[in-house]
Amino acid sequence: MSKKVAIIDDDIKLQELLKDYLKDYNYDITSFFEGSDILEKINSAQPDIIILDIMLPGKDGMEILKDIRKESSVPVIMLTAKGEDTDRIIGLELGADDYLSKPFNPRELLARMKAVMRRTGNSPDNKVVNKSSVIETGGMILDSASMKLVKGNKSVELSKTEYRLLEALMGNHGIVISRDELMNLARGRDFIAFERSIDVHISKLRTKVESVSGKKEQIKTVWGTGYMFVSDK
Repeated sequence: MSKKVAIIDDDIKLQELLKDYLKDYNYDITSFFEGSDILEKINSAQPDIIILDIMLPGKDGMEILKDIRKESSVPVIMLTAKGEDTDRIIGLELGADDYLSKPFNPRELLARMKAVMRRTGNSPDNKVVNKSSVIETGGMILDSASMKLVKGNKSVELSKTEYRLLEALMGNHGIVISRDELMNLARGRDFIAFERSIDVHISKLRTKVESVSGKKEQIKTVWGTGYMFVSDK
């Protein structure tokens, strides 16, 4: 079943680009170009996730986000051309689930959408049980309740940091995620990034994944870009 996405942005070219890109991943797009009377339109569209630009005619994205959060917990990813930390912090404090600065690669937006929808129990790509308590990818099960990675009769316990990293990677398997993006996906609303020791965490996590899967390099380094989880389906 396709997921409904509401994109609120006055950039017509961007709207067309995202619509063409996301439709190939089974997303149904509804486009809005300004902020006036937007709540009524959102209520009518009933989206599973909202992509919301900060700079809009009529009413800006921050005010719209405030109004949305008075009535709904629907996931919201904020967009801005500014890239300013102040906007990012305010948006997250008001209830945004993630934040993306323009210009951006549509693939990065897709990765963020999947991560946000996975955290809220709405992922279209992963087998999710008991409101996202379990993610199954490539024959391995990541269980949030036990903080373990399991395959058959093999299992390994994960630290909180390792779990968050693996959740982001498995939830976006086959997609290259940059180091900074991986930090953001793993941290969610807690936007304070990991220190550079993320590479050490990945190295330890690779060892644990291999102990369960019996295969090497399921977490693949894409040099100059980031990391990708390779499913063994």
